[in-house]
Amino acid sequence: MITVLRIGHRPERDKRITTHVALVSRAFGADKIIVDRQDDKLTRTVNNVTRKFGGDFEIEFGGYREQIKKFKGTKVHLTMYGIPLEKRINELRKAEDIMVIVGSEKVPREVYELADFNIAVRNQPHSEVSALSIFLDRLGRKKDLRGELRIIPEERGKRVLRIPGRDECLALLDKYGADERLKRHSIMCSRVALKMGEGCDADRRLLEAGALLHDIGRTVTHSIFHGVEGYKILKREGMDEIIARFCSTHVGAGLLKSTARKLKLPDQDYIPRTLEEKIVCNSDTLLKGDRVVVIDEIAEDYRQKGLASEVPRLKSLYSRLERRCKFRIEDLMKLNEQQQF
Repeated sequence: MITVLRIGHRPERDKRITTHVALVSRAFGADKIIVDRQDDKLTRTVNNVTRKFGGDFEIEFGGYREQIKKFKGTKVHLTMYGIPLEKRINELRKAEDIMVIVGSEKVPREVYELADFNIAVRNQPHSEVSALSIFLDRLGRKKDLRGELRIIPEERGKRVLRIPGRDECLALLDKYGADERLKRHSIMCSRVALKMGEGCDADRRLLEAGALLHDIGRTVTHSIFHGVEGYKILKREGMDEIIARFCSTHVGAGLLKSTARKLKLPDQDYIPRTLEEKIVCNSDTLLKGDRVVVIDEIAEDYRQKGLASEVPRLKSLYSRLERRCKFRIEDLMKLNEQQQF
């Protein structure tokens, strides 16, 4: 666990600097920041960022002497007068719990004595924000920070993905008149997808949203066109392409272009590309209504529907995800016993 202790915060003067110390702490792997003076506005800012962008980062307040003395782990004070980081970083990486002490203009002498390490990122005058970011980056303890909002990296422009939560997804199904059967199937699909995703680096919030909304097009039609209709609905609702694609890419376990043309579907991509799309696609494939069944039973259904050409790819997707996500069909089928919706 990494705790950052901010000393010398002055709410009337250091609003931006301490805010940046807190944001850097969260973004670079710290679990908590303790600030030595109460600041309700700072609390609101930090909690709002954490809520929107994810993680379980916390902010607390307390006197620095008490906080340093009661901390049981390794205490590291960042100062330009300290020992170069390169000489201690390997040793610090082995520490379990670390308190990183970040001061302002004048740090009391006793902090140097109370710290286990006085570390300099650079023996030159520089910002405490830059020192903290470099130290945490070198320490290398990354955290999964995935919340409601995601920054989609682009060379130019600003693209932010907003992922609807469970309640919003269910409300959207109600808005379009989804019946109980459809809602039960969608909820079960989300349970299977989340269970399947436990064994790999899948985005859980994205998995849940994609699984809950993948069949929203069935409120319009139960034909092969329901994926296209669902895609249209989510785009009209202002959802990002990343969310809308869960509708179009789950049909038929991801249809090839040649199959899509035979079925007279619009000319677009129906193949699941991302890990999350593949998991939702596979989760839906394994369901008959709201019950998980074995892949061979689904393959036989495909053959009877005249889709035998899709069976090898369906099984291949299942096998690849089984290896990557390390799930067992027996564990997925246990979800059938938890039929509380």
